[in-house]
Amino acid sequence: MAAIELDSSERERYGRQLLCLGEEGQSRLKDAHIVIAGAGGLGSPIAIYLAVAGVGRLTLLDRDTVERTNLNRQILHGDADLGRPKVESGVEALRALNPSIRIEGIRVTITDENAASLIGDADGVVDAMDNYPTRFVLNRVAHERGIPLFHGAIRGFHGQATTCVPGRGPCLACLFPNVPPKEVFPVVGVTPGVIGCIQATEVIKYLTGEGDLLTGRLLLWDGLACSAEEIAVEPRTGCPVCS
Repeated sequence: MAAIELDSSERERYGRQLLCLGEEGQSRLKDAHIVIAGAGGLGSPIAIYLAVAGVGRLTLLDRDTVERTNLNRQILHGDADLGRPKVESGVEALRALNPSIRIEGIRVTITDENAASLIGDADGVVDAMDNYPTRFVLNRVAHERGIPLFHGAIRGFHGQATTCVPGRGPCLACLFPNVPPKEVFPVVGVTPGVIGCIQATEVIKYLTGEGDLLTGRLLLWDGLACSAEEIAVEPRTGCPVCS
């Protein structure tokens, strides 16, 4: 990605961040396009922090409307948004946070047939989904496009995150060869906040070249113990996606 110039208002808005990333790093964020698949518990903090960080273009994908049961964790939405499409209320909230970036929402069910066109020429895809079949679709398309998939998942007080970069480590199908059973899982609102912030951090690091990504590492978060551990993971021989 070629660096593009910041204007004076952006230098002011991102002043504290420039102390970490420099103008080149901030301009890389400005020039980037990230697709966020899911505008719920994980997608909310991810979208918020990428928006305020100055990622130049964000695309939100989600098919659902806001329900009252969402409101303990889906912080893009509130009571006034009940019944609205999540992409509509989400885009509205994000534009209020940072009107200087481009934000678009697409109300859609992600499928094998439309995933590639939805992702388009994005620089990365964030997995903020609540089901593995769709995650595997995103993983396949990201691998085919040669762009990273930033994975996160939660259950109760526990969560996990990893970053799959084609050619640099295992893909999501290497880590999870079998689809976990579908369930209505418990969620404590702070857990997607923690995991979503980790995913957003990974996106910022990838775009700016800062730090070490969670590539080849699965981070496991235990909110009850307030502790995290890592599992080293390798590409799986015979993986149908990346082997």
